[in-house]
Amino acid sequence: MNPFEMVVAIIIVITVGKVVSTRIQAKNGIASDEDGNPVTMVDPDAGRLREEVKYLKERVAVLEKIATDDRGARELENEIEKLRNQ
Repeated sequence: MNPFEMVVAIIIVITVGKVVSTRIQAKNGIASDEDGNPVTMVDPDAGRLREEVKYLKERVAVLEKIATDDRGARELENEIEKLRNQ
């Protein structure tokens, strides 16, 4: 391999590496400004998604409370026992 071919091969490898790196960063929400500094991209749906997650967490908490609250089951069991004893 002569030196010219080696230089061309190195340039191709570096270019492919930069393209792949840029695509990975863009996929993860990171872009670069004109100076090459990384800039985090703002997702327009981020606020709405945070509110939805908050709402769903509240609903899960209520459902967990309902599922683990056996007070109603105990009252029902007592009512059944009263009816059996009559």
